[in-house]
Amino acid sequence: MILPSARPLPSETTALPYLLVGLGNPGRVYARNRHNVGFMVIDALARQLNLGTPRLQMKALVLSGSLDGHKVILAKPQTYMNLSGEAVGSLVRYYKIPLAHLLVIHDDLDLPFGVIRLRPGGGAGGHKGLLSIMDRLGTQNFPRLRFGIGRPPGKMDPADYVLQDFGANEQPTLELLIDRAVQAIHVFVTEGLDAAMNRFNGMTLET
Repeated sequence: MILPSARPLPSETTALPYLLVGLGNPGRVYARNRHNVGFMVIDALARQLNLGTPRLQMKALVLSGSLDGHKVILAKPQTYMNLSGEAVGSLVRYYKIPLAHLLVIHDDLDLPFGVIRLRPGGGAGGHKGLLSIMDRLGTQNFPRLRFGIGRPPGKMDPADYVLQDFGANEQPTLELLIDRAVQAIHVFVTEGLDAAMNRFNGMTLET
C-alpha cells in the first residue's frame, strides 16, 4: 500500500504530529551496540523532554509529548531490526503521519564515526531496518537521520561489527554525536528538513 505524498500542503500539517523513530534491537544485550544508536538518540530526546515511561503500542515502545510547541511521538520498534517496518507502518497509519513528518534515526556503515547526516529519502544501503520500513510504507521517500558508525576494521563481517558495543575510547564522541542528533531533531521539527540539512550535514567534530 502506497501512502500519500511525503510533501503535504502547509495547511494540512499545522496540527499534525511528528513521528520520530529510532531503530535498534530490544533487550539489554543489544543496548550499547552500534546498531542501536537510533534507540540511544530517542532515549536522549525522551530524557530531555521529560516524557516519562513508554507504553507498548503497535509493536513499539512509544512516548508522546511536546517539542518546542509541536506534538511529537517517539518510537522504538520492538520487533528486532529486520522487521522495523511492522511497527513504523502501523504507527504512521494510526496517527495519520504525513511522510514529511516522519524521521527515522539509524546507524550507517557508509558514514565515518563522528558524522551525522540528514536526507529526504533514498535507498537503504543494505540496512535491513530501512528495507523493512520501505516495504511497509511502499516508498523510500521519507526523511532519515543517518548516524555514522564507520566500516568494520580489517576483514570483520559487518553483521558482527554492528552488533558490537562502542569501545570505551569512543564514548566521548558517541555522547557528543547523540547530543548533536537531538539538536538536529529539534531543527527538523521546528524549522523543517532543509534547515536541518543545511545546519548539520556539513558539521565535523570540530564544529
